[in-house]
Amino acid sequence: MNNSILSVDTLQRHEKGGEGAAADEAPKSPAGISGKSLALVSGAFFLVYLLLSVRRHAANLTTGYDLGIFTQIVRSYAELSAPYSHLKGPDYNTLGDHFHPILALLAPVYRVFPSSYTLLVCQAALVAFSIAPLMKWAGEVRGRRFAYWVGISYGASWGIAALIFFDFHEVAFAVPLLSLSLCAAGRGNWRAAALWSLPLVLVKEDLGLTVAAIGVYVAWKGPRVTGLAVAAFGAGATALEMAVILPYFNPLGQFAYLPPETAEKAGFLAEAAGTLWPPIKWLTLLMIVAPTGFLALRSPILLVALPTLAWRFTGSNPFYWGMEFHYSAVLMPIAFAAAVHAVARGVAPRRVVPACVVGAVATGVTLFTHPLHEVVLPRTWSDSAYVRASDALLAKIPDGATVAASNRLAAQLADRAAVSEVCLFPRSFPPSERPQWLIYDAADTSDPECATGRALETADPGVPGYLADVDASYAPTALAVFRRLAPVPVDGWSYRVTGVDRP
Repeated sequence: MNNSILSVDTLQRHEKGGEGAAADEAPKSPAGISGKSLALVSGAFFLVYLLLSVRRHAANLTTGYDLGIFTQIVRSYAELSAPYSHLKGPDYNTLGDHFHPILALLAPVYRVFPSSYTLLVCQAALVAFSIAPLMKWAGEVRGRRFAYWVGISYGASWGIAALIFFDFHEVAFAVPLLSLSLCAAGRGNWRAAALWSLPLVLVKEDLGLTVAAIGVYVAWKGPRVTGLAVAAFGAGATALEMAVILPYFNPLGQFAYLPPETAEKAGFLAEAAGTLWPPIKWLTLLMIVAPTGFLALRSPILLVALPTLAWRFTGSNPFYWGMEFHYSAVLMPIAFAAAVHAVARGVAPRRVVPACVVGAVATGVTLFTHPLHEVVLPRTWSDSAYVRASDALLAKIPDGATVAASNRLAAQLADRAAVSEVCLFPRSFPPSERPQWLIYDAADTSDPECATGRALETADPGVPGYLADVDASYAPTALAVFRRLAPVPVDGWSYRVTGVDRP
């Protein structure tokens, strides 16, 4: 009976005709790639990711926005409470900001190792693991050399590098899930493709649309009912999260990232043109497929990237449009899965090698414009006197204290104190009383411009209600730490604070 079913399935696939059907029957390389090789490449990139992110944190280059926020979230889960973040506001439930309950999976690890470093280690492991499914499939399709090219090019790709460089983000969970789901889809293992995609709805609210896109692909190329069910689940999850769950937990009762209202509505054609302008969007599109040697353009799997590109390019935030931060990390497994699928579908061998060369050049160029190369730079491995002074001042703040801190200093305190951001205090949701400690770094360019910061950089050395706790001969004058003298309601706090000079 099994042989009969197999024969019917093979006949149906041949009846579809065209390049896609031929691709499904493309012979697999008998050599493949060994588990040892997979572990070698994934392990090497794990060490690179880990060393870069850990050294950045040790050098006080990580930020409260976002490593501090995610540390507070995971710390809350580890303490069996809702995911609160003081950096977002006092007792701010972050399920009103983004929908990422999957972060609770880190709570047991954090409980054993309660440190921000724990998040960085887990992120490095998740991203490094995502290399293995792509490499394994590539080895099945075209052998060891192609598998190594895919693994190294993907592991060093600019979208992954930007995620590792900029702190920690929940999309670290999405990267391996997409890798597993799309590799399964490319092989025609529709059930695995669907099941691996479903947890994406727990990673971030927009990824339900990516699940829907995977469902549409499954319905198009595989079992229609399964695909449509996955598509409906993904779209429904995003709608539920954005329209119900996030507004319920948000202090203002709304989805926090709704597009701003404009006085005049642009016409449809103007809005459509705006999605591909300014030119930075075209550069982003180019660089998504360039590391694959443009092989990704030959596979319909690339269409799974459309939901992410749509919300980014229609958004008003210019950070969404370019190649910085973590926004493109989820696009990298999509692009490389599409590249492997294109070769599996029967791209002529004479075209594969030139494409790999083009992709290697693109990856090589971005390797020096994005930060993975920093792991071999001497400055990455040396602590300046300024960093040592910062650490000494941070050590003055006791565990469990309430602190208003500069952005980069906040990341250093999030795993042991209740930290708020000094330049966002007071805010829409102010605390009932001012923090016990205030620590500020005038040289921190990641802080937004704020009244508090300007006041801290004036010539007046006094902070009403606070005692300066710093030895000028001991630390650079750009750094200042203050201890509250007595509890005072926040409304009574004056913002006349000490002057500090930039180094």
